[in-house]
Amino acid sequence: MTIFNEARGRVIDANPNPIFRLLGLAIAAFLIVILLFSSVTKVASGHVGVLTLFGRVTGEILPEGIHLINPFKSSTEMSIRTQEIKESASVPSAEGLVMNLDTSLIYHLDPAKAAEVYQKIGPNYLVVFIEPNLRAAIREATASHTANALYSGERELVAKQIRDQLTTLLGQRGILVEAILLRDIQLPLTLKTSIETKQQAEQEALAMNFRLQKEKQEAERKRIEAAGIRDFQQIVAQGISPQLLEWKGIEATENLAKSANSKIVVIGNSKNGLPLILGQ
Repeated sequence: MTIFNEARGRVIDANPNPIFRLLGLAIAAFLIVILLFSSVTKVASGHVGVLTLFGRVTGEILPEGIHLINPFKSSTEMSIRTQEIKESASVPSAEGLVMNLDTSLIYHLDPAKAAEVYQKIGPNYLVVFIEPNLRAAIREATASHTANALYSGERELVAKQIRDQLTTLLGQRGILVEAILLRDIQLPLTLKTSIETKQQAEQEALAMNFRLQKEKQEAERKRIEAAGIRDFQQIVAQGISPQLLEWKGIEATENLAKSANSKIVVIGNSKNGLPLILGQ
């Protein structure tokens, strides 16, 4: 486009320099690319993205994958995977004894409440919220049980009590409890020795009762066996008569007479006339 300037008496070219025009297009394209990249966000596997706009939590939650968002919004990732907290603490028993207890809390973040957790507790919710409540729940549970019970048979009951308390408390804030594991309980040495001695005595008493029961069963078996033999002898004795004995003697005489072996047989005696074998 050409413009004639009458005042100065010359022609002015109104078309911009092509170089500046290309530079402007390049800048515009660069800004578009930046906005495009700012609008694309990626959420890693096992995480959710919490969106904020100028520092304000919008309440929007992005699942894992690639998403197109407002370029002025930013995404903060929060893990929803199962995680473990290991806690070692000195805790009191019902008698006031101090024990060392190793505990593990298995938990994960509720994806639907990730924005609320980020806004009200913060991304460092493990240190700020979970650990203090875990320690308090452990102490409250152990304080209602004796050291002997904790060391022997009530560990599962204590673990259930801790889990129930944390499930209610943490669940309200968006943290789901999966399990409570009592890994190890270390009692004072003197108490541990006395408990182990008592348990050993109980095991020995049980073993002695078992042996006594076994001996009683063996004695009962022998009594029944002896009674059976006695009854058998009585039945046999009732069935043997003098006539049967004489008949068996006659059969024996006949068999001796048929035998080829040399022998001396005297027939007849003072009582029943049965043979009397003197020699062979």
